[in-house]
Amino acid sequence: MTTVPEVMTALHLTGNGGSEMLELRHDVPVPVPANDEVLVRVRACGMNNTDVNTREGWYSKSVTGATSSHGFDAATSVDVIAGDAAWGGSALSFPRIQGADPCGEVVAVGKNADPSLIGRRILADSLIRDALEPSDRSKAGYLGSERDGGYAQFCAIPVRNVYPVDAANGQRLNLSDTELASFPCSWATAEHMLTRPAVDAGDTVVITGASGGVGSALVQLAKLRGARVVAVTSSAKFEAVGALGADVCVDRASNNLVAAVATAADGRVDVLADVVGGSSFATLLEVICRGGRYTTAGAIAGPIVDLDLRTLYLNDLELYGCTVYEPSVFEALVGYIQRGEVTPVVAATWPLSEFHSAQDAFIRKSHVGAMVIELP
Repeated sequence: MTTVPEVMTALHLTGNGGSEMLELRHDVPVPVPANDEVLVRVRACGMNNTDVNTREGWYSKSVTGATSSHGFDAATSVDVIAGDAAWGGSALSFPRIQGADPCGEVVAVGKNADPSLIGRRILADSLIRDALEPSDRSKAGYLGSERDGGYAQFCAIPVRNVYPVDAANGQRLNLSDTELASFPCSWATAEHMLTRPAVDAGDTVVITGASGGVGSALVQLAKLRGARVVAVTSSAKFEAVGALGADVCVDRASNNLVAAVATAADGRVDVLADVVGGSSFATLLEVICRGGRYTTAGAIAGPIVDLDLRTLYLNDLELYGCTVYEPSVFEALVGYIQRGEVTPVVAATWPLSEFHSAQDAFIRKSHVGAMVIELP
């Protein structure tokens, strides 16, 4: 039984801006779980683009640059960004504890939560849906954005969002807390991106940003469905991405990226799974076959793109934006994990005390897979 202290170590985001807005504190009150919540002792928490996007205010409509930018410059004030800095278009309150991917064990429960959860190791579905109207996407929140997340020793989470990963009899899944923490946000996003366009065996799927957390998950999950995978990544990462199951890799720096992708796909692309956006969006959309599908959950190269509407309607394309998924998406992911059908890809781990260095490394995008923060 874990003893619950009164205060904890946590990383506070104190406002929008650079990494100086992140402050490690050791005197943060431990949250008290509400009636429908559980308290989790966090052991590890995966890193994500949303951490950077939220800190920098990138979700604000006033920001048009890539996610590797500082989010705003001297021409765009913090006050302008503050009104719509959250992913859902609302304002953020500070201080905020980020971290959408906590893995740990339940140490306390609210009065309406099942006490048998105490001691169970869990993963958290980071999409916090409205308790009364869970299907209303406009009422969804996000762990580490609208409420405090996992960059802390303890985290309160709605009981409906926690999923035990070990057997009820105490038999432990043969994955570490760090490996498990690499799954939730990135992999649920990838599963959603493939579920909405109904990717199936026989489809050829082109995946941009294939070396990142979402991209590497897309590779494995598309192969799990029996699809043929064309992965767009840097040439230095071909071997690593190929080991994840990609059938062929295409250098993102190719002089003619469209031609390279079309050749690799043998002329037919059924689905373009894109987390990059930017200048390659318009040209890559042209390679999707008539009646094909485009699915996206990110725009790390920039959110403002050109779209020739003739490409969309003359080719009968279907476009899917993927953020708020149904609970069945996360349930499917947990099933894959428990059956050993997917493999965690952890590129590096960092202690919470070195979060600034960890995020700097994350932003450089020189890794394949996920980066994970380990809690003291």
